[in-house]
Amino acid sequence: MLKHDDNELLARVGPGTPMGELFRRLWLPALMPSELPEPDCAPVRLRILGEDLVAFRDTEGRIGILQEFCPHRRASLFFGRNEECGLRCVYHGWKFDVEGRCTDMPSEPPETDFKHKVRMTAYPSLEWGGLIWIYMGPPERKPSPPEYEWALLPAAQRWQRKWIYEANYFQGMEGEIDTCHTSFLHAYKDKSSLVANLAKAHDAWQADKAPQLTVRRAPYGLYYGSRRNLGDGQYNWRITQWLLPTFSLIPQPGYPVSCRGYVPIDDHRTMVFNTSYNREAPMPAEDIEKLETGMTAAPELIPGTFLPVTNMANDYMIDREVQRTVSSTGIPGVNNQDRALVETMGPIVDRSKEHLGTSDAAVILARRIMLEHAKALAAGEEPLPTDGSIYRVRSLDVTTAIPDLDTLVATHGAELEVAAA
Repeated sequence: MLKHDDNELLARVGPGTPMGELFRRLWLPALMPSELPEPDCAPVRLRILGEDLVAFRDTEGRIGILQEFCPHRRASLFFGRNEECGLRCVYHGWKFDVEGRCTDMPSEPPETDFKHKVRMTAYPSLEWGGLIWIYMGPPERKPSPPEYEWALLPAAQRWQRKWIYEANYFQGMEGEIDTCHTSFLHAYKDKSSLVANLAKAHDAWQADKAPQLTVRRAPYGLYYGSRRNLGDGQYNWRITQWLLPTFSLIPQPGYPVSCRGYVPIDDHRTMVFNTSYNREAPMPAEDIEKLETGMTAAPELIPGTFLPVTNMANDYMIDREVQRTVSSTGIPGVNNQDRALVETMGPIVDRSKEHLGTSDAAVILARRIMLEHAKALAAGEEPLPTDGSIYRVRSLDVTTAIPDLDTLVATHGAELEVAAA
């Protein structure tokens, strides 16, 4: 369990909070490129870490992410005109470029230099790995782009989706590094609806429902091995990677592999960015078709939104007959099952009422690392790495006679690392 004060520290991410400042030291995914598809397209609202922003792509294709409200009379720039390398407020015509400089102030006399004295908050952006990223911290601490394996691959080798999670960011993240729940929440009596690699993994999850966990810190966060006993001296090992601040690499036998990142909108809502990828070849059409159904790594979305079709308002489409005959939950889709349990905990779960066991070892360490880093930053230290190459790691799902994690890592080390370009 966590003390109330530590739970508050972990959950609160707004401006000036210790955890919010920690997030601001890292590149965070913020938008899908489809949200800003072409130069001079319509601007979009963006709320992240409790800040209201507006994003636009200018005439030259550069991306600007500015505070939402015009510094003149606080009108929303979401209604602005995106034209001639700037976003123009339609209230009085003040215009700002991607760096937040005021380039035109037609409501003031032409001889005045007032426009040179006005500047908006503007955050650096980056198009990287099929996503649009934002950096909100001190310029001198800006890290290099995170070199997740999928970000280094050609676009044809990955599939990506964004959706809104109706809960605090770390509640969703904790599910990513909790391997034990797969034996229960994702249990199926009839596996015919599962994709091939998930069906194969399902057999190992059911063979041993109390996996032994071994957790190790790493410069990028942590990794842990879960060992399930398959009998006859064989073990199924799953090595999961947790990558600061809130990314996970979930092991699967075969492809596609999935990576998800949880980015706080504010204290109560989260943007989730999923990338499913094949590191060896372009994604086959059949894999993409299965991902598009919303039954696997990411949910189906209400058209024109980032809101899942299966949600709290419809009780996640639970079917009690299906629960009796097909799956443990009666909820369609693996991701929907996760969200149903996490979102209904409430927007910020009260961790002081928990009773944690050995299966929670990775969750416990991840919380500790985040809290240690946030407290260190608040004390004037800079605990986070700035070298994006440390994220060149992989997950692993393997069946072997090796009984301990350290020997497994020594044996399969090359499979856990992404080679330098």
